[in-house]
Amino acid sequence: MYADKERKRIVVKIGSSSLTSFQGEISLKKLENLVNQIVKLKDEGHEVILVSSGAVAAGYRKLGFIDRPKTLPEKQASASIGQGLLMESYSTLFLSHGYIASQLLITRSDFSDETRYQNVRNTMNVLLDRGIIPIINENDTVTINRLKFGDNDTLSAKVAGLIDADFLAILSDIDGLYEDNPHTNPNAKRILEVTEITEDIEAAAGDAGSSVGTGGMKSKLDAFKISMAAGINGFLGKADTPHILDKAINGTEDGTYFTADENLAPLNYKKQWIAFHSGPKGEIVVQEKTQELLMHREKSLDSDGIVDVKGSFKKGDVVRILDQDEREIGLGIVNYASDELALNGDLLQDEVVHVVDLEAFVCHLDLSIPVC
Repeated sequence: MYADKERKRIVVKIGSSSLTSFQGEISLKKLENLVNQIVKLKDEGHEVILVSSGAVAAGYRKLGFIDRPKTLPEKQASASIGQGLLMESYSTLFLSHGYIASQLLITRSDFSDETRYQNVRNTMNVLLDRGIIPIINENDTVTINRLKFGDNDTLSAKVAGLIDADFLAILSDIDGLYEDNPHTNPNAKRILEVTEITEDIEAAAGDAGSSVGTGGMKSKLDAFKISMAAGINGFLGKADTPHILDKAINGTEDGTYFTADENLAPLNYKKQWIAFHSGPKGEIVVQEKTQELLMHREKSLDSDGIVDVKGSFKKGDVVRILDQDEREIGLGIVNYASDELALNGDLLQDEVVHVVDLEAFVCHLDLSIPVC
């Protein structure tokens, strides 16, 4: 474990099941407990960003549903009611302590578009510099894939990387990562610290989620993969544990700590965007010598090292870079469009040009997980 009294920027993610009552309503007691802990961190000088689920769970009973809705329109209608109720409760509680909360509703496209990605980063930095507590949620009312995809676990990790956070705390209804499913195996042992998320750990985690939320342990591991690649340490623990945030940050809480490898250079937010958010548009197949130079960061991807170009992309898009066996080497931002790079194009015949600069390339060796 580790303790760091100097930590300043903390992302806290809390799930739906940790915010609502058995009846599916917002639990004021649970909200007050969370807010009080965040206020303590703020009083100590930390910056805190809250990624909060709960919009659907908070709103569906207001629509007259007895059980959590299953269709997308019903979930989105529930979120449109619940998000307002959730934010109203947060704002009131934080104001009672002298702090102002702001709301940011984000969609995947806000991260996949580089300009909007930068805008989100700039906005959040202004809020944090002004002492505001940003409260972030996926825009469940308009997002198509998001509700089916899962929860806010991955979003919290992406936000943590975006704003150069120091610590990611994911609060759930389980007190850490276990070697086996503790719901079915009472003898399962909790893993105290994870320095690498291996295939064995993923297999043991399974994908058990709560009945209120939409994500399970797999989404939490995916989140910590992203945060660890960005050099951010993390913690997974049970939300209703007294003083859990303060203890987690100081390394004294019972749960699972996720420790980033200090020997690996963390990805900056630009390379995080390339690796995790961009959405590759096409593929470039390269020669073996070019592959070696790229993987050892010795040379940019030049036009004379290209074997084939697949798909349609324009200058500034992200593409997958493959070896001649079509195994993925990494991702990079291209300086030329696909039609310019076609093997029968004038560009490749006339001169050698830099197609992908090293600064705009992310090798899969830089990551503990496959690039997106």
